[in-house]
Amino acid sequence: MIDERSVLTHLTELHDALRDLERYRERVTLEEFKANRDTRNMVLYALVVSIQSCIDIANHIISEFRLPRPETYKESFETLWRHGYLEEGIYQKLADLAGFRNVLVHVYWGLDLERAYSILQDDIWIAEKFERIVKGLLEKHES
Repeated sequence: MIDERSVLTHLTELHDALRDLERYRERVTLEEFKANRDTRNMVLYALVVSIQSCIDIANHIISEFRLPRPETYKESFETLWRHGYLEEGIYQKLADLAGFRNVLVHVYWGLDLERAYSILQDDIWIAEKFERIVKGLLEKHES
């Protein structure tokens, strides 16, 4: 049985960060993103929180089901895929986001703002998909 309380805490953080990102995705142009430090910082922070929440959820599921312990954040999603919890295309996209999380956290000063903006516009849907997958997994294990 999954410890729902821990996963739900991470799901709440993920959900809130995704709503923040959605607001910015709809109203901020690339030029505004580059020029406005406050907006950029909000978006980058929400990206970190959303990606880290996905990683934390993945690792919690891995622990609960006693799956092989991954060595990297990227491998967390591969482990879920190898054990049937994620489709291949989903795990690959999540692994890419995990790699980008490392760039956000460790190389902030050299960050490619166009890439960050592209992730905001085109790739954050994968975290939304992961949120739905995890909610389905929780529902399945409640019954």
